[in-house]
Amino acid sequence: MKTIKYLLLTIILLLTSCEKIDKDCPDCILKQTREFIKGQHCDEGASVSEWIFQGEHVFMFSDGTCGADFGATVLDQYCEYVGNLGGFTGALTINGIDFYQNATRIKTIWKQD
Repeated sequence: MKTIKYLLLTIILLLTSCEKIDKDCPDCILKQTREFIKGQHCDEGASVSEWIFQGEHVFMFSDGTCGADFGATVLDQYCEYVGNLGGFTGALTINGIDFYQNATRIKTIWKQD
């Protein structure tokens, strides 16, 4: 009986530790992050991060490093589209403002291992 308890505890710990998502974010961002992870095409470099841009919390969904034209989609805290960065055109601006010069990175929500 003791062995079964330890086995169940180990399985529960393994299952809950596999999802390395910082859950301290809006529910819609958490849901989008889970969908983003399922749809990953790259083996490395994909991530979701929180930023402050134009006085608002925004979330960057970076596609990873396996494609030269992959970029990042930026959503607000309500999962509304804010803009795209990188990609085929190498875009650096959203709403005419250089994102990287005017945004502050807060934290990583998820990072591909």
